[in-house]
Amino acid sequence: MSPAETKPAPLLNRLIAPRSVALIGAGAWTDAVAAGCAAIGFSGQVWRVHPHRPSTAAMRYYRSVLELPGAPDAAFVAVPNSEAGAVAAALAKRGAGGFVCFTAGFSETGTEAGERLAKDLSRAAGALPFFGPNCYGFVNFLDRCALWPDQVVGPRLERGVALICQSGTIALTLMFNGRSLPIGQVFTVGNQTRLAVEDLIEFLCDDPRISAFGLYIEGIKNTERFARAADKARVAGKPIAVIKAGRTEAAVNTARSHTGALAGSDGVFEAFCRQAGLARCDTLSTLCETLKLFHSGGPLGGGKILIMGPSGGDMAMTADVARGLALDFAPVPADKSVALRGLLTDRVAIANPFDINTYLWFDPRALRRVFKEVLSSGYDAVGFMLDSPPENAADTAAFDAVIDVFIDAARDRPANTAPTRAALIASLPETISTRIRQDCLDNGVAPLQGQREALEALALAGAVGAAWRSNPVPQLQAPSPPAATSRSTRTLTEHEGKAALAEFGVRIPRGMVGSPGAAADAAVTLGFPVVIKALGAHLEHKTEVGGVALNVRTVADAIAAGERLRRLSDTLLIEEMIGGGVAEILVGITCDPQFGQVLVLGAGGVLAELLGDTTSLLPPWNRTAVHAALRRLRVAKLLDGYRGKPAADVEALVAIILGVARFASAHLDSLIELDVNPVVVRPLGKGAVAVDALIRLHKLD
Repeated sequence: MSPAETKPAPLLNRLIAPRSVALIGAGAWTDAVAAGCAAIGFSGQVWRVHPHRPSTAAMRYYRSVLELPGAPDAAFVAVPNSEAGAVAAALAKRGAGGFVCFTAGFSETGTEAGERLAKDLSRAAGALPFFGPNCYGFVNFLDRCALWPDQVVGPRLERGVALICQSGTIALTLMFNGRSLPIGQVFTVGNQTRLAVEDLIEFLCDDPRISAFGLYIEGIKNTERFARAADKARVAGKPIAVIKAGRTEAAVNTARSHTGALAGSDGVFEAFCRQAGLARCDTLSTLCETLKLFHSGGPLGGGKILIMGPSGGDMAMTADVARGLALDFAPVPADKSVALRGLLTDRVAIANPFDINTYLWFDPRALRRVFKEVLSSGYDAVGFMLDSPPENAADTAAFDAVIDVFIDAARDRPANTAPTRAALIASLPETISTRIRQDCLDNGVAPLQGQREALEALALAGAVGAAWRSNPVPQLQAPSPPAATSRSTRTLTEHEGKAALAEFGVRIPRGMVGSPGAAADAAVTLGFPVVIKALGAHLEHKTEVGGVALNVRTVADAIAAGERLRRLSDTLLIEEMIGGGVAEILVGITCDPQFGQVLVLGAGGVLAELLGDTTSLLPPWNRTAVHAALRRLRVAKLLDGYRGKPAADVEALVAIILGVARFASAHLDSLIELDVNPVVVRPLGKGAVAVDALIRLHKLD
């Protein structure tokens, strides 16, 4: 096993929870680390290493790692990049537990020299785990240690979330949050030369003090291991919230089909998060709020929520602000409506969002009964929206008393009630004090700051819970390396592609291949109307070059079409004309460089790229997953029967999709991309037909 493949777990605990640390190199940066260790209350040994700094009565400086009085559990390395390898080798020889390589100028430079230095560092470190290079290090609030060359801000905790970031600045920003996010540990991984995001997730899943993971990533080092780590976190009940840079669409350079252009690497990562049950956030604010929900009890059961508050304006805004989010504001159940009306009288409308008014504001017993009725109404989450005045500028007693009643009602629910999560929501982030936030966290209530980010967090936590409950674990299908790096390709003609798909159960039109002069006879044999197409591997987008004659209804028209298409090809495809479609759907397969084969579904025909109505799906591909993916499309309304139109034969469409998936799996090492566009879906009972197909394959030796 090579050093890069060595599992870090045996030494990793020494590195992140050390009893002795060595600070090696640059004075200003290592001074900052020493100050951080003091600030966090590190009680172990701190040894300083510098080749020239003079020792004083207060601090001894060792000239090298080999002079140290013992083997350090952890080291912070801030030396010139040309010297980092020698320091790593000395640490390995000394028996250290690992190190943080703060030094930059390695593979992040994109140069041959940088790559060579990274390889030298990895080789010199042997089996030692290390962060970086080009990273800030870590802060461990649970074990009171910081190998971190900057401000260390945060309380000592017994339990909290683990933040893992590829950006030191982002990690620092999250540490500075004023949202009472319980941060147990903060890690930066830099270039991920040795320790990657997936290593830390896998290791920390076994720590009962870690409640959830928050990630900021720019790239994944090992996708297969990342998927395994995400699954381990799921099994351990530790949800993951993630921000990944690069939401802009980036199609694979070799893609020539609609499928390749529409999938995009970011869309594939989005599909992975959806299927694996990761909460993908857009902003740091939403990341913080989602992690507070996760810390307070894990994912939600789903997206069925009720929001209540003493203001009709807030409730009206909630309904507007929640638009576009996967939240179900289901009506209050009838029996609960009766009970609530008895408490609030007819002056209050029982609705969701729920304006409870302030009639019971100063009647805590009655108000508590209102809260308990709502909290036992079968929602996945109940949010109480209330903005309090600033503690240092106003009397907050009346607000505090109502919040206390809500927390008390949430804490004292009967054990046999539905597992409803309680959240206190401030529409403005600053209108909920530190004291109230902590009181909520101590009692299992999530204090959410900011109306939009709170609702986003609820939607994400609900989606994660639903995925954990019902989604199969993604099973990545990646081609073997020789096929993935092959540059010799072959594009099947449309007729060849359709014939290949038909062997896997894909229904295609009846057709014949012939010369332009034989087009009319073929059309008569098939029966009018027909479609006549120029055939050839060079005609990947026939419509764009006038290579298709549609709705040919007579012999004369067939002869004319054959002569017109002769300029493009000496071989034509004559097929029955498929009409009567309810919808046109694109079905494709592309091969993502990291995640492997991806199934892409979307609005088909000439509008495929114009509408951009697509969804991606990673394996396993089964009937349930395909049905769910189709429901995510905007054109799903057409499949249901839109504005009096007949409902589509969805089962026939699903059968074609699964046939395409079987073809892809059978050609894992050779398939580059596959584009079936469109599948014409006809009314219920009349089937679906794949009327065009583009398949590109590697030529395998």
